[in-house]
Amino acid sequence: TLKYKLDNQFELVFVVGFQKILTLTYVDKLIDDVHKEFRDKYRNEFQQKGTLGLLNGTFDFKDDFMRLLRDAEESSKVRAPTVMKTFEQSLKSQKTVKCMIETRGEKPKEKVKNKKNKGSKKEGTEAVAVPGKASAGDKQPSAAGDREELTKDEILQKNREEFFKRHMKAGEKSSKSPKPDAQKEKGKKPRVWDLGNSNAKVLDYSNSATNGSAEACPVEEFDPDIALGDRNREPGRLYDLEYESDDEAEEEKVIQNPSKPSAKKGGLGGMFGMLKGLVGSKSLTREDMDPVLEKMKDHLIAKNVAAEIAVQLCESVAKKLEGKVMGTFTTVTSTVKQALQEALVQILQPQRRVDVLRDVMDAQRHRRPYVVTFCGVNGVGKSTNLAKISFWLIENGFSVLIAACDTFRAGAVEQLRTHTRRLNALHPPESHGGRTMVQLYEKGYGKDAAGIAMEAISYARNQGFDVVLVDTAGRMQDNAPLMTALAKLIAVNAPDLVLFVGEALVGNEAVDQLVKFNKALADHSMAQTPRLIDGIVLTKFDTIDDKVGAAISMTYITSKPIVFVGTGQTYCDLRSLNAKAVVAALMKA
Repeated sequence: TLKYKLDNQFELVFVVGFQKILTLTYVDKLIDDVHKEFRDKYRNEFQQKGTLGLLNGTFDFKDDFMRLLRDAEESSKVRAPTVMKTFEQSLKSQKTVKCMIETRGEKPKEKVKNKKNKGSKKEGTEAVAVPGKASAGDKQPSAAGDREELTKDEILQKNREEFFKRHMKAGEKSSKSPKPDAQKEKGKKPRVWDLGNSNAKVLDYSNSATNGSAEACPVEEFDPDIALGDRNREPGRLYDLEYESDDEAEEEKVIQNPSKPSAKKGGLGGMFGMLKGLVGSKSLTREDMDPVLEKMKDHLIAKNVAAEIAVQLCESVAKKLEGKVMGTFTTVTSTVKQALQEALVQILQPQRRVDVLRDVMDAQRHRRPYVVTFCGVNGVGKSTNLAKISFWLIENGFSVLIAACDTFRAGAVEQLRTHTRRLNALHPPESHGGRTMVQLYEKGYGKDAAGIAMEAISYARNQGFDVVLVDTAGRMQDNAPLMTALAKLIAVNAPDLVLFVGEALVGNEAVDQLVKFNKALADHSMAQTPRLIDGIVLTKFDTIDDKVGAAISMTYITSKPIVFVGTGQTYCDLRSLNAKAVVAALMKA
């Protein structure tokens, strides 16, 4: 059996092999430990020499490997298997059969005692005359033996019992009646959230806040691990998306069983299992590819690729392959699959690459702030991912000014204020030489967003901020007044980067949103060369499993790169797009 692990940073593959008959529980731990030890030991050599250094270099790692193997074997021996308790050790064995039998009409002992105690409290001197079970048991035989002599006593006892019964019933009725009044007086208790603040004064945002002042954003206590997620990450680094593909296993099955048809009719196995018997040096025709292309189109649509784009992709693959001469041992299936993968990777890697850190440093040399504007429809996560990008910029040593230009949605300014407070708590001024790394510029609600953005950029230039992140209100692509306002904001302030924020959950809607956003920006711009969308932020990528078709739809329709990918709820859940990982997920059956 072989198990492997990839290191994308240095392009390393760690493989461990062992006999299949052995059930080794420590293999995963061993390969993880070897990966970390080897990478940390030779990190500097990899960074200096690159990939060629791996081929020419020698690595003395045998002693370290043996030590890690011994540690892994010992750790597996320490873990003893959990043993179930015997019946004699359980609590059930200590109970007798008598205590588990319940007769109908018999009241539990505790309840009877409680009622007698209540009666004794209410009656006082009368209760002293009523004995417990033992004394009552003593009186009953004596009363049964001397009925004629103790007739008056029996009558007196009966009268007392009836009196207690009537009194207890009246007490129960009186205790039941005031319950609703007590509940009304008590009222509903307010819910206290784990990460919230129970102090009402801290939550009061009615007073107007002055821009840039630390007093306007009171510091609250919270757990940094919840906000950061992975503590072992490298600060300031933007990791790539990761996805493990099953393509190699599927190809092995096809090679081992060339005569058996694929069992997966609706998946990729059925799509690429057809026509695999057609081998030899022949040129491809449209009739050969049509069945495969039809299943390919359905597969792409099922993976959330827009229907129109799926058809265009299949057409482009067919035109590219038509008339092509296949090799001797090449099937129609593998040829079409390879052509599709190359086309998808080419779509996800546009010609123009957006390097935000390089552009920010270039703006620093010209002593001006680098301005980024976020736009998109409602509820896609513009403010949340703006905060993630702010955290990433701060960890790379850049100061950020957030411009609250969403003056329409209730709570938008308070949301950004909370993110600013959290980011300042994670990166306090004391850690950066007394410099406040993130501030919020806001003017409340109902104001002109373009004017607020212009004032924020001017404020950032005067105060020496490196980056200005402009948050705008969410708007539907069909709303002409709001699209006009967005075009005005972009035309007036001329940001360095216009990012469209879209969620990975959409299918055909992604094409409609991007086409109409670009059209509105072009129609409502006064310049001869209107400013359009420069890049895409793809959010909620952790909710779609392998249905990653929205990434293909967005990049195909705009020819713009996906700059950032949002993958979770913490500030560290920000990734850069890995085209090969997305294509592997898209081609998965």
